[in-house]
Amino acid sequence: MKCIGLIGGMSWESTALYYKILNEEVKNILGGFNSAECILQSVNFEEIEAYQRTNEWEKCAFILNNAAKNLEKAGAKLIILCTNTMHKVSHLLLRDVSIPFLHIADMTADEILKEGVSSVGLLGTKYTMSEDFYKSKLIARGINVIVPDEKEQNTINEIIYNELCKGVIKNSSRKEYIKAIDKMVKNGAQGIILGCTEIGLLIKQKDISTKVFDTTIIHAKKAVEFALK
Repeated sequence: MKCIGLIGGMSWESTALYYKILNEEVKNILGGFNSAECILQSVNFEEIEAYQRTNEWEKCAFILNNAAKNLEKAGAKLIILCTNTMHKVSHLLLRDVSIPFLHIADMTADEILKEGVSSVGLLGTKYTMSEDFYKSKLIARGINVIVPDEKEQNTINEIIYNELCKGVIKNSSRKEYIKAIDKMVKNGAQGIILGCTEIGLLIKQKDISTKVFDTTIIHAKKAVEFALK
């Protein structure tokens, strides 16, 4: 089993899910008392979020690059970044890092195509929904990407930062997400990407009839698959 390096803390609410899923998946595959060999480097999200707001992405990248180097030095054999948004700086995160990096959008695209889906609705932070760093990975694989309108994006983003990242789950917020999902389905989405690692705390497959692609679950399971090759 290869040791999995996790860069987490953005937010710790979803990082805790990663740890749970990694260990459950290893146990499901290997049985017995088997659990995941992993190392977690958790950053202070207060600092990261402040740099996001002021558009200082290079400073975010510096923090994450140091985390990646620490994981490699500690013995990790692959790295996963436990957040969708910060994949915006993944190319900078990997400076002077030689171990494999599993990009969350690539792993999600693999799963979408495996399910035979060609058009998806994307939920996430305003950065993930409005910018190209994430969507371009999907489009390059022939997947059509639909996003909510600007007003809905602002609502979705506020719920992520003001509620989900703080462990606050509200039924009223779930209804707002479902409303945006229904609109994307009407516009042709055959599946919905939960493109923020906290959204799975709020939206489950049971909440909607359209196929859900929860990036937290997909990413963690793909990491285990890679670690056990």
